[in-house]
Amino acid sequence: MPSLNYRLRWPDQSESTCYSPSTSIKDFFEAGTAYSLPEFMQRIRVATQTASDRVEARYGYACSSALDQLVAIEGRAALFAHQPDACVALIAFGPEN
Repeated sequence: MPSLNYRLRWPDQSESTCYSPSTSIKDFFEAGTAYSLPEFMQRIRVATQTASDRVEARYGYACSSALDQLVAIEGRAALFAHQPDACVALIAFGPEN
């Protein structure tokens, strides 16, 4: 199962490179698109769970790296929760591993 990195741009214009154990994250986001913080968080939670579920279906265990990545994203997002117009952009996907 190919894994995939993706880059995010946060409301303060900083960027993060993140990890998904599955390319299924592409089903939830479009590269180059900014999402309101609440919408982004809803999508990333579902996307991460979907990716972890695919790993579990194939290998018999959930992907702890995906869940760790979600915890990191949630921590970063919390810094901007007080900003009513905060948006997170998914800049790009790739490379696949």
